[in-house]
Amino acid sequence: MTDAVIYAARRIHTQDPTIGATTHVAVRDGLIAGVGALADLRAIAGLESARLDERFADKVILPGFIEGHAHLDGGTVWQSAYLGAYGRTDPDGKLWPGVLTIEAVVERLKHHLDATGKASGWGFDPLLIAAALDRHDLDAVSDVTPAVVFHASGHIMVCNTPALQEAGLFPPKSTHPGLPLDKDGAPIGELRGAELMGMAIRTARSLRSSWTMDGRGALPFSRTCVRVGVTTSTDLANGLGETGLANLTSVTAHSDFPLRLVPALMDNAATPQALIDRAIELRGRSSDLLRLGAVKIVLDGSIQGFTARLLNGAYYNGAPNGLWYQPPERLAAVYKLALDHGVQVHTHTNGDEATELALETLERLLEGRSALDHGFVLQHAQLIGPQQLQRAAALGVQVNLFPNHIYYWGDAHKTLTVGPERVATMNPCRSALDAGVTLAIHSDDPVTPIAPLFTAWCAVNRISSKGEVLGPDQRISVAEALHAITMGAARTLRLDTEIGSITPGKRADFAILEQDPMEIDPIDLRSIPVWGTVSSGRIFDAALA
Repeated sequence: MTDAVIYAARRIHTQDPTIGATTHVAVRDGLIAGVGALADLRAIAGLESARLDERFADKVILPGFIEGHAHLDGGTVWQSAYLGAYGRTDPDGKLWPGVLTIEAVVERLKHHLDATGKASGWGFDPLLIAAALDRHDLDAVSDVTPAVVFHASGHIMVCNTPALQEAGLFPPKSTHPGLPLDKDGAPIGELRGAELMGMAIRTARSLRSSWTMDGRGALPFSRTCVRVGVTTSTDLANGLGETGLANLTSVTAHSDFPLRLVPALMDNAATPQALIDRAIELRGRSSDLLRLGAVKIVLDGSIQGFTARLLNGAYYNGAPNGLWYQPPERLAAVYKLALDHGVQVHTHTNGDEATELALETLERLLEGRSALDHGFVLQHAQLIGPQQLQRAAALGVQVNLFPNHIYYWGDAHKTLTVGPERVATMNPCRSALDAGVTLAIHSDDPVTPIAPLFTAWCAVNRISSKGEVLGPDQRISVAEALHAITMGAARTLRLDTEIGSITPGKRADFAILEQDPMEIDPIDLRSIPVWGTVSSGRIFDAALA
């Protein structure tokens, strides 16, 4: 047993209602040994002579933030050119300005091709610059080298002619709802949905080194996490093949790795039985910093990409309904096997029709079952309605909402995708809490940057990038938002007995802040500096990450 250390702080917000706020926390062997005033800790057996460490005496300690929906691609995508409309900082701390015209997209891709020999980009979104990207634009980058650009949502990619040819999609051999054609019957270059995108990813050589689900993204991703106070993060769509799993096992075993990873198995090609069997096998290969055993199912696409499934069948601007990514019978088979074997399922539903399918399927399967501790989570569920939330609560379903959308795409959602009435109830954090649903909130990095205090700011203020408050009735308090990025997120990962609050016996995971989020104006929540993190008792300074 190692010697205990007592850390002093200006304030410790424990997120444990039985303890409340205090000033000292004791750590031993990576666990929390005690919480309270210094004199009270000294009275605990084994802490009488514990070393007092005052390096955080002027700082505020919260439980380590938990990112319940992100991807290790947040570390690897930077091998490709960033083409988003908003400025963004890479894992090395370099700020990349946004690109606001198609000409600027083409120019940055050309520079990337010249520097790396690869023409791949990510983060582009036509809604944010009011201009579409097609294969002719990317042919201007190169008409020899395959060129591919991912939309910010990750649900649409644009290819040049060589990339389409390599994928066997030019000329098209058959019609497909995810392959729009021009007036001459040729592909415009957009590939919508996982099926077609997968064909291009497998064949486009330019992407093979950067869009891989293995351990290479973990290190740069973890550095970013330290800077924003995250001590546990999901990788919520990972094939978890043996090579990738070996890489993740190796990197998380290093003594200086600062992050607990929770990958979810996603394998659309596997049979339901094979998927659940693999999840059960992986569960037995977990460690403290690598938690395995959950699965991910994606039902529809993205709202901003017009590929999410809506109950009313059409978008505000008249675009047709989106795409189904899973047949209902596969969803039902996966759910049934998961319930039978205690496997947690994270289900991506952006549109309310996809949410409806998930709830209806689970309702049928839960008939006659008394236990509701399955831990199923609806991920995104951006258009989930009040009645759906009530049904989710009754079924024991949790939700992980995406309030960052209100800032990044809220203005476009109001005028183009769902309209002014529905944008006011998108990502309904207030309604979720009022319905009694376990609530987490997330960034979906790399879709938007991982930064839980910013995500909390979005849920508290619901302000768009143009400064408009969208849906004030769905705002939540700072305290509720902090709960959503700590205990709420921990519950959606079935880790709430280990992390999410500063409680004796739990992991010593802390976010170290320079200001107290409970004392500042809520409009300043996103601006609180993060000193760093403590992960299982190990200290990580953000300035050194």
